[in-house]
Amino acid sequence: MGKIENNERVILNVGGTRHETYRSTLKTLPGTRLALLAASEPPGDCLTAAGDKLQPSPPSLSRGGREFFFDRHPGVFAYVLNYYRTGKLHCPADVCGPLFEEELAFWGIDETDVEPCCWMTYRQHRDAEEALDIFETPDLIGGDPGDDEDLAAKRLGIEDAAGLGGPDGKSGRWRRLQPRMWALFEDPYSSRAAR
Repeated sequence: MGKIENNERVILNVGGTRHETYRSTLKTLPGTRLALLAASEPPGDCLTAAGDKLQPSPPSLSRGGREFFFDRHPGVFAYVLNYYRTGKLHCPADVCGPLFEEELAFWGIDETDVEPCCWMTYRQHRDAEEALDIFETPDLIGGDPGDDEDLAAKRLGIEDAAGLGGPDGKSGRWRRLQPRMWALFEDPYSSRAAR
């Protein structure tokens, strides 16, 4: 095995956790923050302009390499560095989606590079936000309370089931049956059928 020069080593201190790797590893994803760090001469010149904190370490600690400090989430960075090493970006299950998304943006990594096995975990927060947006109540000032139900039914795509003008013109059927149906399932003493 060939000997790699000390100036090829890079120590990345992310949130107090030290990661050691090679400049060649960081160059595998061109255009990202770490690829720019590895490509600059001397290493790290590109970061001083970006406002990142650089902390050169004494040679005894870094064995000839340079240490760069980033005040970012160390757990997420392990996944980021693994992406540089393997070419596969996985999403940690114990980190919320917005945090992981923010970290990817900081490191300059495209979110579409997330592996298919982790895509649902990564997208879960956005799907939840979209679902909650559906149930957001519209402005109630000056409106008819029935309009809110109509709007909610339209957003959910159940206008016909809600009786909001189906093709047969029976617009009030569901509104009459809804309390009975709910009582049937929720209150066992509401009727014999419920028991």
